[in-house]
Amino acid sequence: MFTYIMQLNRTKSKLVSSPILLIAPFFLWGTAMVVMKGVIDHTTPLFMAGVRSLPAGIIILAAAALFKRSQPKTLTAWLWIILFGLVDAAMFQGFLAAGLVKTGAGLGSVMIDTQPLTVAVLSSFLFGEVIGLWGWLGLTIGIVGVSLIGVPDQLIINIVNANFNNISFSWENLFTNGEWLMLLASLSMALGTISIRFVARHADPGVATGWHLILGGLLLFIISGIGESHQWTNLDLKDWLALSYATIFGSAIAYGIFFYIASQENLTSFSSLTFLTPVFALAFANLFLAEVLTPLQWTGVSLTLVSIYLINQREKINQSGFFSLKIPRLKGNKQID
Repeated sequence: MFTYIMQLNRTKSKLVSSPILLIAPFFLWGTAMVVMKGVIDHTTPLFMAGVRSLPAGIIILAAAALFKRSQPKTLTAWLWIILFGLVDAAMFQGFLAAGLVKTGAGLGSVMIDTQPLTVAVLSSFLFGEVIGLWGWLGLTIGIVGVSLIGVPDQLIINIVNANFNNISFSWENLFTNGEWLMLLASLSMALGTISIRFVARHADPGVATGWHLILGGLLLFIISGIGESHQWTNLDLKDWLALSYATIFGSAIAYGIFFYIASQENLTSFSSLTFLTPVFALAFANLFLAEVLTPLQWTGVSLTLVSIYLINQREKINQSGFFSLKIPRLKGNKQID
């Protein structure tokens, strides 16, 4: 029995460390963003978010039942799952779909995938994960990169040229801007990524992922029914196939893999791989939607990818002594190497 358990643990370890498995969620999310952008003009945001959530949760629970995973049994477990569903499923999917109406698939994906910056900070405080010098440098570069992506080019030019007379600010425009809605989606996903650690203490992470998508999807459908109309009137077969891809591959499979690994791995390092998503999204958005970024936004994308490399590789860089300074010690008037 002991030998069997050891073999099972080694198998799980190999699966978690598999490069294909680690990259899969981000490829699926990136391509799903492009697919959703192609459908959004024919439906409403919250309805599309509900379609992407609730059926995906049912698929995950069906798979969990097939593998005989245990269901949540305590009130504490259900309370954590409800909070998980509110933050990660309802808020994240809702903000994402609403933001996608006013921004491109590639740019929107970049904005959402700034969430590793938030995860790194929260993981440091909550779980004691060490960020270190290179991690903080990566976070700083990431913030600069995100600013170049999300802030209008003209505003950046005015600030650089100290031309403050032409700078205007509106709270109403801020919260209806597509990029800022994507940042709210990013924050929601970051909180969801953090919460899975707490959820996993009381429930099976795979089962919890399924239930959180169902609960979040139900809430999205309710709000859509109250505030939206003609949700499916203009959808054709091609649109339903696209939504099926976003649901099965972009939600059920991607979420199942992501939160399973997130419940076990270093959150700062693993969530930093999220920055692979915009690479796929930008490539496919350019190929299928002809989306083009400005030079400043491309600079922001580049800085963002550099930041995630520094965050993900911070321990290896530090151990290698790269750019480390060897400060000589002095004894009397003599230098000691």
